[in-house]
Amino acid sequence: MDLPNSTIHMEESSSPRDIAGSLPRMMEEEIPSRSYYSSHINIEPGDRLYSASIESIRAHSLALGDRYMAESSPANSPSQSRRQSGDNDYLVSPVTPVSPSTTHSILSHLLKKDSREREPLIKRHKSKDYNSTTNNSSATLTDPELGSDQEPTHPLDNQRKVPKEFCQIKNKLSDPQSWITCFTQPIGYIPAVILGLLLNLLDAISYGMITFPLNNPIFASFGPEGISMFFVSCIISQIVYSCGGSAFKGGNGSMMIEVVPFLHIIAEKIVSVAGQDNPTVVIPSTLVAFALSSIMTGLAFFLLGALKLGSLIGFFPRHILVGTIGGVGWFLVATGIEVSGRLESSIEYTIPMFRKVFLDFHVLSLWSSALAVAILLRIIQHRIASPMVVPVFFMVLPIAFYIFVFIFGLDVQAVRDAGWIFPLVENNTPFWHFYTYYNFKLVDWKAVAETIPAMLALTFFGVLHVPINVPALGVSTNKDDVDVNRELVAHGISNAVSGLFGSVQNYLVYTNSLLFIRSGGDSRVAGLMLAGATAILWMVGPWIVGYIPVMVVGSLIFHLGLDLLKEALVDTWNSVHYLEYITICAIIACMAALGFVEGILVGIIMACVFFVVQNARRSEAIRATYTGQYMRSTVRRLYRQEKFLKEVGGQIQVVKLQGYLFFGTIDQVERAIREMLDEHEWDKHPIRFLILDLQLVQGLDFSAAEAFVRIRRLLRARQVYMIVCNVARKSDEEKALMKAGIWVDHAQQHDEGDLKCFEYINDALEWCENVLLTTFFEKKPKHLQVLSGTPAASVPITNKPYSFSDRLASAGSPRHHMVTNAIHHVFSEAHSPIVHNNTTQPTLILVQAFGEIGQGNVQIEFFHKLSKYFERTTCDKDHTIYREGDPCEYLLVLEQGSLRSLMHVLKEQVTVETILPGTVVGEMGMFIGSRIRTRSLLAEQDSVYWKLTRESFDRMCKDDAEMANQFILLTLYFSSERLDTMTRYAFHLH
Repeated sequence: MDLPNSTIHMEESSSPRDIAGSLPRMMEEEIPSRSYYSSHINIEPGDRLYSASIESIRAHSLALGDRYMAESSPANSPSQSRRQSGDNDYLVSPVTPVSPSTTHSILSHLLKKDSREREPLIKRHKSKDYNSTTNNSSATLTDPELGSDQEPTHPLDNQRKVPKEFCQIKNKLSDPQSWITCFTQPIGYIPAVILGLLLNLLDAISYGMITFPLNNPIFASFGPEGISMFFVSCIISQIVYSCGGSAFKGGNGSMMIEVVPFLHIIAEKIVSVAGQDNPTVVIPSTLVAFALSSIMTGLAFFLLGALKLGSLIGFFPRHILVGTIGGVGWFLVATGIEVSGRLESSIEYTIPMFRKVFLDFHVLSLWSSALAVAILLRIIQHRIASPMVVPVFFMVLPIAFYIFVFIFGLDVQAVRDAGWIFPLVENNTPFWHFYTYYNFKLVDWKAVAETIPAMLALTFFGVLHVPINVPALGVSTNKDDVDVNRELVAHGISNAVSGLFGSVQNYLVYTNSLLFIRSGGDSRVAGLMLAGATAILWMVGPWIVGYIPVMVVGSLIFHLGLDLLKEALVDTWNSVHYLEYITICAIIACMAALGFVEGILVGIIMACVFFVVQNARRSEAIRATYTGQYMRSTVRRLYRQEKFLKEVGGQIQVVKLQGYLFFGTIDQVERAIREMLDEHEWDKHPIRFLILDLQLVQGLDFSAAEAFVRIRRLLRARQVYMIVCNVARKSDEEKALMKAGIWVDHAQQHDEGDLKCFEYINDALEWCENVLLTTFFEKKPKHLQVLSGTPAASVPITNKPYSFSDRLASAGSPRHHMVTNAIHHVFSEAHSPIVHNNTTQPTLILVQAFGEIGQGNVQIEFFHKLSKYFERTTCDKDHTIYREGDPCEYLLVLEQGSLRSLMHVLKEQVTVETILPGTVVGEMGMFIGSRIRTRSLLAEQDSVYWKLTRESFDRMCKDDAEMANQFILLTLYFSSERLDTMTRYAFHLH
């Protein structure tokens, strides 16, 4: 039923902020310049967002509870409904219902919000298949959420379906409509193909032009050859991706322009080895090195994909890649100055070069005009958010340039001679002219071999792009089933084939692919059409280069260089840690001053150093510290022993460690332990046992193991036990500790040492408590003499040989005073009922178990009356008293021996509690009326216990309800202690 507007308004105002929700915001998708690098990390910082706030969770619980109360009320019961509907004369006044505006409205908000949170963040949309002529309604795929009514098919059924498929193909071929579709459908791809061809042309005349270092006299005229190599790499990659290599049907392949700096390094290295005056050797050697580097890159791609190691690239630090991208951006800016300014040498950071670039007016006007055009383009992009701005801008720019020339009546050849237009290319130069330079007889293989380090750096940098571009393109095209390994294999094939054809590296271009797909080119046929159109453009020949204004090429280079610098320096501001930002700036500076390979190495070294610094500062090696007063072992002891341990539990100090302990974090542990042993802290909180819990430790290096040796020496000087626990058997941690002498196996254990090792922390705590209780019994006779006036000679004192534990409680020490005061306090407040010498069992064990809990308010007669309801039982060692799931028919009080309470956890039976004489077990099942046991009980030793059956307890309740009630109150002490201990374990040990 629709609610009034006022009601809806009240619901929204009374609901928590995240319950009311907000309208989905449509965010404009920004397309990066060419590849998807770091633009997605430019996120506005805001408040923390969780899956649901605590207000909404509690409101959800309250709403569900109110609804349950409303539905379970008498007014909503089935009988009451029948009475109201069947007999209107006998209506009973109903219970006041819960207001729907406060309960059901909030609940409906929560349920709607919960259903929205369960929806996928990116919904899967069917991509267009321009090759398919079938109707979508006839598809055989079913929605997985709606299920499928089809019967499961046997694999052999597919063989029977093959003839049917052939029949369908035959019917399509015989259908005239299918032939018409084959001719009309590609016409719809023409706009997308034209756009893709325009993008390839713009990339070719800008980035293909600088494939070779044009400022070197040997390669000064190699701009057309670079464009031809660009087209070859572009065509090969497009064919490989469109023929099924890539999952993106409309993916665009192009030359990997980010490796141009490495290609220049290779060329300059060969020139330095072969000699500037030996171009007949330098040119073929350089082309062979380019081709080999492409094959090497393809092999790396292919191996990563074939071995399913695509995710391995994700472990490379992202900020190093961003810094490298910034270095490429700076290289492109410098190359833009070289190409636009028509410089005869590379940019050098010298005074003569500074004068040439900035003080020569002609050179300054050449490159500054191109830079101004690039800045103008960025201003236009900021005002007009359309992906077509760049293609249209560079289509209009050369037209505007020639209009300017003709308006002012300038001679085109004079303008060309002044450096504003590229030189003319010989008319008889074929498009395949660069293949004529491949002469393997003239290759200097020594010079090629010396370029291998640059090839490796090129390969390493090249393979980092695919795991970034491919998932980003999948998100932008709503394609969530992209296999990165498959894309790596496709890149390996395309690069290897490109190298075999004498060309350079290529990859799947994010921006071009996205524009092509959104323009209607989401088809493999469209991709093949683009490859054919690019091949035709390549065959036209390089003569067009002689009519391209230098300003167009220079502004394109400046545009990409500025964009990459923006991604590296601007987009990362306030988005990365300041140490990572310093690394990015250092990489860019080192690449500009020293070289690309050196810049990457500097970045890796800085990343390693900063990683250690950041982890040493931020990683908390100590997860928690607590004392034995707060954390107890899961052992059920007598009331007086429990009280004593609460008094002296501060002498047990537990330090729970976590993470990987190495030289950067182990100092936290050592410093914390030194503070515990400080004189000022020692007087207030003396410790006798230090337990180091290594359950959450993921490993430790040699420095950490050595630090444990120093810690042991510190503790030994203070006569403190060092206890190590929760170290997995045969683990790396155990091996490291054993080599350092900090871990001993059972064969090496001895009672008198200061180092103890246990499997679990519960074992360590129990051992420490036993040592303290041993001191309790040793000191007890002296205090009995003080309190009761008994002569010392009449009290037996146990003689014990000298040991390490004896020195720990030497007279006069703070620990000795703590133990003495605790014993005095325990016995001074003891209110145990008087027991006569002729008292028999089970009265005696009942007095020992419950006598002091009642603070002296329970008389001996109570236990005499209670004892008649118990019956004696014995069991042998390793006997199972009851199992998990057995009927809950009795509780028991242990008189002699020890028992273990067991529970199944992840198909393993673990010890939950240890039950000692004078304690109760199984009481909760009796009192709450549970039908089955939730634990198993095993006898560790030959045991004697007294059990109270359910029949006897029911009889007790009938005979003497007051006694039964008092017995329940006394027994629940053990339940409360157990609950408190388990709760602390649950919240602090994990």
